[in-house]
Amino acid sequence: MQSVRFKNRTWDVAADLRLPEGFDRTKKYPAIICAHPISSCKDQTSGSIYAERLTELGFVTLAFDASHQGESGGEPRYLEDPATRVEDFRCAVDHLMTLDYVDEDRIGVLGICGGGGYAANAAMTDHRIKALGTVVAANYGRIMREGGALATLEAIGKQRTAEARGADPLVTTFIPDSPEELAQAGATDVDTVNAVEYYRTPRAQSPNSPNKLRFSGLEAAVGFDAFHLAEVLLTQPVQIVVGDVPGAFGSYRDGFELFNRARSEKKDILVIEGASHYDLYDQPKYVDQALEKLGSFFKDTL
Repeated sequence: MQSVRFKNRTWDVAADLRLPEGFDRTKKYPAIICAHPISSCKDQTSGSIYAERLTELGFVTLAFDASHQGESGGEPRYLEDPATRVEDFRCAVDHLMTLDYVDEDRIGVLGICGGGGYAANAAMTDHRIKALGTVVAANYGRIMREGGALATLEAIGKQRTAEARGADPLVTTFIPDSPEELAQAGATDVDTVNAVEYYRTPRAQSPNSPNKLRFSGLEAAVGFDAFHLAEVLLTQPVQIVVGDVPGAFGSYRDGFELFNRARSEKKDILVIEGASHYDLYDQPKYVDQALEKLGSFFKDTL
């Protein structure tokens, strides 16, 4: 594994480049860009699980930290901006195009959770991407619009005004910051409970995934639809993976929406029995099934 940097606008995006065993620089390899969930980082499921396993199957992989997050540059920090997240993919493709051992006609993307929604959106307008895989893809804009979008926009506007007048930025959290906070909140939804177990305990906790979100930067997310124009522009082969245990984050229904809307002639959805959203991040029983399907999909399409 090599630590690399590539540009998005004026800042560096941090990424891990993995090369398959027996790598020969004189040969051409298919490559897969791996994108992490919202609030996550390349050190967690997208890199250490999915990119690692796809590299073992013979692919060059590039797992990156989103701009404004993790080890990547970009100010302000902790910003979740859909347009920038999508541009990260295009810049990742640009970087792969500079590597003489990457076959420019065999580049795919794999996105997990919110990274899957962003990956689908990027594939629509960057057709250098030849195949799209998603695991529990979530449409972040849909999530933001549920549960009072207009009230959220009012609150964001007030916070932006306060910051324009000199107030400190409001940095909030995506989820309860500890199992103790989760218990105090009384949350019982499987996605919320498992998110805290994944991100805020030794199961997968990382300093590059600090559970911080800049509240005043969220207007664009409220108006974002990751699947907008999929029925017109998404023509590449698509492999979607979801679990059949639905939770509040909605990846089960988002997976079927993407499947139904994609214009792609070659598209498939795998529903993994007994798997919740976060089971497909790191639980071998379910991840193995996802990777068996994704591995054969990318070998067939790249």
